[in-house]
Amino acid sequence: MNKYHKDTFDRIPEEKREKILSVAVKEFANKGYNNANINTIAALAGVSVGSLYKYFNTKEDFFLTVVNIGVALLDSTLQSIVSSDEGFFSKVEQILRIIQEHSRKDSDIIKLYNEMTSEGNSELVKKLSLEMESISSKYYTGLVAQAQKDGIVKSKVEARFLAFCLDNIFLTLQFSYGTEYYKERMRVYLGDDIFEHDEELVQSVLDFLRKGLS
Repeated sequence: MNKYHKDTFDRIPEEKREKILSVAVKEFANKGYNNANINTIAALAGVSVGSLYKYFNTKEDFFLTVVNIGVALLDSTLQSIVSSDEGFFSKVEQILRIIQEHSRKDSDIIKLYNEMTSEGNSELVKKLSLEMESISSKYYTGLVAQAQKDGIVKSKVEARFLAFCLDNIFLTLQFSYGTEYYKERMRVYLGDDIFEHDEELVQSVLDFLRKGLS
């Protein structure tokens, strides 16, 4: 991953660093990149605005550093799952369950991802997509290609295309658990009580994928 913060940020106490980042995540996630206020972040984190600019050259670099928290988590999580000895559909099931847990526990990170996709931040999206999507693309394409080699997934369709479709399912579920608009969207399709039936949803998605990919 690219580094967007200055070396001075690495040298401050870990507790202080985590406080700044956690406050920034909430501010950027709930107000969006353009409306997020550096003064507010500084006040809530207990540091001066001047200190923040000793750690980050620009607001954009600050935002990119915050997003990298999620990128690092994505990388370590997928690497752990994909490198395991489990079968293809078992790995997919693990990813689905992690999406359910992570999207609820860290909803601000999910809101941040959603903010990144807005057209108003097109330049940011170009930078972030190269980092974030290259990680998921690498793991999912490799996962599908290996399953094709093992005869588990149909081989007539290119692995990259199947990986793209798989990622779209994961991404939609992530937003459905972590953002209000997508939550309501899922309730419209699947019923008001869908969020009380995690197991049923996981099994339904797995059944859909088995029939479509096998």
